[in-house]
Amino acid sequence: MALDNAALLEVLEAMQAAGVEDRVRTAAQTIYQALIDAELTAVIGAGPWERTDQRTALRNGSRPRTLTTTAGDLELRIPKLRAGTFFPSLLERRRRVDQALFAVIMEAYLHGVSTRKVDDLVKALGADSGISKSEVSRICADLDEEVGAFRDRTLADIAYPYVFLDATYCKARVNRRVVSQAVVIATGVTADGRREVLGFDVGDSEDGAFWTAFLRSLKARGLGGVQLVISDAHTGLKAAIASVFLGASWQRCRVHFMRNVLAVVPKPRSTDDLPRCTSVARAAWFRALGV
Repeated sequence: MALDNAALLEVLEAMQAAGVEDRVRTAAQTIYQALIDAELTAVIGAGPWERTDQRTALRNGSRPRTLTTTAGDLELRIPKLRAGTFFPSLLERRRRVDQALFAVIMEAYLHGVSTRKVDDLVKALGADSGISKSEVSRICADLDEEVGAFRDRTLADIAYPYVFLDATYCKARVNRRVVSQAVVIATGVTADGRREVLGFDVGDSEDGAFWTAFLRSLKARGLGGVQLVISDAHTGLKAAIASVFLGASWQRCRVHFMRNVLAVVPKPRSTDDLPRCTSVARAAWFRALGV
């Protein structure tokens, strides 16, 4: 992998003539190319123009390949062989984006950045060639496999005596329309206090049937030993908990309880309003408790 003096001098001259950003790109390109050439030497058993008894193949030129990184576009040379094929393990076939930029693209996509704007982001990071919408979609499609593996993992290995259930609504594109979708999530707590997301699902609304199907999917994956379920006082959810987690106790979430109380308490306009607001809050509190 070591570069000879002539190659090092060429790199030094190129870096001295370039700006700070180009220096980083030049250094990265040199390191990548040196690693590729070193791997080929190890594979065929001989360096360029070297005669050894261990040689198994001969070099036959190279083909260009552009690798998009956070340091910019790197113009690399992939060596070819007269017999057989070689592809460096440092790179991935049919992918011209390195892992660091790959993670940046996925993170941007998860935060709602459109595929068109991801191209501007990639260019701003120094990749002059940018990235196409189709490539962004293909990269982010790999997320589906990771999410699927997470959702389908077994829950039978660890006991979760406490389970928190909650839901929120998010905007999602369904059949080319942006609609509101219910996102439900279950969080388990082990006996020693460790929390873990057990599962989640997306549906049109958080009705009783949807909650029941979601809780049954958790049990099918091995969730057992549930002693206490904490959630809001949604009628359909309470019925689903009673039907799926037989014998488990239910407790109303204190955060949701406070939100329900404060939602009906008027804001005092002045100090004279405080007694009235206090009496309304007290009545709402007792009503929420069912007293």
